[in-house]
Amino acid sequence: MKRLTPLAIALLWACSPSPESSQAQAPRSPTPAPVEAPVKVETFASGLEHPWGLEFLPDGRALVTERPGRLRIVSPSGRLSPPLGGVPQVYARGQGGLLDVALDPNFEKNRLIYLSYSEPGEGGTAGTTVARGRLEENRLDSVRVIYRQAPKVSGSSNHFGSRLVFRRDGTLFITQGDRYNQRDKVQDLSNGFGKIVRINPDGTVPKDNPFIGRKNARPEIWSYGHRNVQCAALHPETGELWTVEHGARGGDELNRPEAGKNYGWPVITYGTDYDLTKIGEGTSRRGMEQPVYYWDPVIAPSGMCFYTGDAFPRWKGSVFIGSLTPGLLVRLELKDGKVTKEERYFGYLHERIRDVRQGPDGLLYLLTDNPEGRILRLSPER
Repeated sequence: MKRLTPLAIALLWACSPSPESSQAQAPRSPTPAPVEAPVKVETFASGLEHPWGLEFLPDGRALVTERPGRLRIVSPSGRLSPPLGGVPQVYARGQGGLLDVALDPNFEKNRLIYLSYSEPGEGGTAGTTVARGRLEENRLDSVRVIYRQAPKVSGSSNHFGSRLVFRRDGTLFITQGDRYNQRDKVQDLSNGFGKIVRINPDGTVPKDNPFIGRKNARPEIWSYGHRNVQCAALHPETGELWTVEHGARGGDELNRPEAGKNYGWPVITYGTDYDLTKIGEGTSRRGMEQPVYYWDPVIAPSGMCFYTGDAFPRWKGSVFIGSLTPGLLVRLELKDGKVTKEERYFGYLHERIRDVRQGPDGLLYLLTDNPEGRILRLSPER
């Protein structure tokens, strides 16, 4: 066999793919200009202080959370109840407070609801926590914590996540953030920073979770390498979890988190830090997943749903995502797990869209994140 000269070896090395170039780059949003949507926008309810999560009850009413720590019931006519009793104490600072709300899959039998929130700890610490309780007429009873992000930390009031999504098998996904100042610990499986977790409704860990039995890994972890996930929903056909997470300066990501996989933060990212310095080592690395799609500049995503209703036939199957900055409703069309089209609506409202939900009437409902927050209802233009 002919031996290669040192020059030939150097040329082969130079032409071989680097760890970063060995993976295809994810598709980037073209940042389309907002277009006019064929819908009527009306205020369904008002008088909410930084509303965060919305969930419809089987009887047509809805539950809405307010970040300072209030949970209310919204009537089908848009009237707000007084704050319900029994809500856990929250750490209402910065991005922290009362966050998402979800119904138990057997809600009509057990009346259980789930709340995610930032829970205060000793010495000014806080962490993402989930509790469940039984919904009575004007309060929550038998409230019990079923999950705590570990450890609680101080020094930041940002990046708590957190969305709650029940899988079809009855297990619960909880999305979390990296707590902003803990990003260097996200790749460590012994903590809850930047992890999506999967638990049973009573807080126990499913026996088929990917890190069960692995030394120095928390058994509740489903996927890791996430920055701050504030959007999550199940695909209506496949039942897969889809998420959107905040990037830094650029790099918001649409992902389809799979069991045991690493989504790269902060080793790989399509964004830079807020002072324009580089984060990590590039945009790809072997063993780390690429996003399905990314945004740069960012949309600051919060809240998402797959639209399955009949009120907007052209939008059936679309993904809707709330944008906090610049403040829009983003619509994606998917085919074979890829984004084929993006449209943006309602830039003229100048509203931070915190959550997006489909109502039992097939209409879309949006939460606006400000001190005088509203629930907006979108209906077909007649």
